[in-house]
Amino acid sequence: MGQGRGQRMGVVKRVLCRERLRKIPPQFNWVDHRLVQDRHICRCSAHALALYLFLVTVADVNGLSYYSDKSISKLLSMDAATLSHARQELIVASLVAYERPLYQVLSLDSPPAARREGLQQPLSLGEVLRNAMGPSK
Repeated sequence: MGQGRGQRMGVVKRVLCRERLRKIPPQFNWVDHRLVQDRHICRCSAHALALYLFLVTVADVNGLSYYSDKSISKLLSMDAATLSHARQELIVASLVAYERPLYQVLSLDSPPAARREGLQQPLSLGEVLRNAMGPSK
C-alpha cells in the first residue's frame, strides 16, 4: 500500500487549528519552500537564517526592505558584528542583495548564467541598477 498525498509513514496530515489557517497576506511575505527543498537552509548559520526570516517578513512584494542595522540588531538580539556576518552569509548564499540601507530578498530561482560561470559574489543591488541603466554620461 503506497503513501497517499498528505500521509507519510502512517501519519495523516490534518488541520489542527482550523480557525488559524494561514492565508496569503496582502503584503506578500511567505517563505519559499525551496529554501529547504533546494538546501539553501543548510548553507547558513542560525543567525543568518534569523536575519533571512526577518527580511522575508518585513519585505514588500519586490523583496525590498530598509530596516537599519540598529533596529535589526535590537529586534534579533544580535550585536553589530554578528549581524554583519549573518548578512554576508546571505549575500554569499545568493539569498539577499544589500546596499546600505536597502536589502532585497532574492528569488530562489537559479542565478543568471554569468554568475554560474565563475563570479563568486552576487551583484549588489547598486550594480544591478547601474547595469540596467547603462553607462552614465
